[in-house]
Amino acid sequence: MEVKLYVGNMSYQTTENELRSLFAEAGEVLTVDVIMDRYSGSPKGFAFITMGNQADANKAISIFNGKEVGGRPLTVNVARPREERAPGGGRSYNGSGRGNSNRRF
Repeated sequence: MEVKLYVGNMSYQTTENELRSLFAEAGEVLTVDVIMDRYSGSPKGFAFITMGNQADANKAISIFNGKEVGGRPLTVNVARPREERAPGGGRSYNGSGRGNSNRRF
């Protein structure tokens, strides 16, 4: 069964290919998704890696959690399911430029 891992505290220069090569040391890597900022297009410093099975995922966690890559110690653990969010990003705009204000006009 596939297992998705969260990889955090990455250097912003770490690439998908580097992660794929690194995590292949622990076993079968199915997918690597480096998360990018939608506005700037630059990496956000974390990724999700799908390993082929639980044993490979456990091995990757034990090898790479805390391992320094690109000058930063990685955080590697099993990814939590994505939480549902309200549409629109959860902010309201009242026209004053101050976001969520309770002031009366």
